[in-house]
Amino acid sequence: MIKKILVSQPKPTSEKSPYYDIAEKCDVEFVFRPFIKVEGLSPKEFRQQKINILDFTAVVFTSRHAIDNFFLLAKEMRVTIPEDMKYFCVTETIALYIQKYVQYRKRKVFFGSTGKIDDLLPTMVKHKGERYLVPMSDVHNDTVKSLLDSKKLRHTECVMYRTVSNDFTPDEVKNFDYDMLVFFSPSGVNSLIKNFPSFSQGDLAIATFGPATAKAVRDAGLRLDLEAPTAKYPSMTGALLHYLLEHSDD
Repeated sequence: MIKKILVSQPKPTSEKSPYYDIAEKCDVEFVFRPFIKVEGLSPKEFRQQKINILDFTAVVFTSRHAIDNFFLLAKEMRVTIPEDMKYFCVTETIALYIQKYVQYRKRKVFFGSTGKIDDLLPTMVKHKGERYLVPMSDVHNDTVKSLLDSKKLRHTECVMYRTVSNDFTPDEVKNFDYDMLVFFSPSGVNSLIKNFPSFSQGDLAIATFGPATAKAVRDAGLRLDLEAPTAKYPSMTGALLHYLLEHSDD
């Protein structure tokens, strides 16, 4: 029976998180503990890409990590970001996060509504004269590059941060007594294998979100018990609630 679930994400900031409803409804305990963490590149590492931030007139942000590491690197390299730099963000939440570093002005901050770069493209095309810089993680595909190429936009992708394993302490390894693990990225699965080289799954259930994460579990030779999203359950919490109710007598 599933009683204790480890979710490989930070603890929800809102008390209204669906996880707390599930905990009450299904009498389970959730522990939130990221398996991975983001680490910024050093100025020396960034310079090896031979990219000058000041050659660009606009920056495309796909995450808050990208914003943090862009401004941190600029500061460490003593680069003053011009007042007229434009920012294109995949969501309004990410756009508002820019306020942490610069004064928010609507005329220079643009955002999409779906969280996908496709949704941002029409706005970027309206600003075809810009030279776009796209800060990314070391783990990325060519989707963004291909989309911007298709619209003949001038752009350069660069790595500004990397995803690394958030290693477990000896105490955490010793007290690893969960009935279920929930993963959201292949890096999280890799971190499990790194931290527990002789990991034996046994009755432990594994849930994943996204096809790449599911593939990482199978590639590691582990059993996948719950895969989200599905047409019926587009969220991890929805799929999880259904699974727990279905297996409540196991």
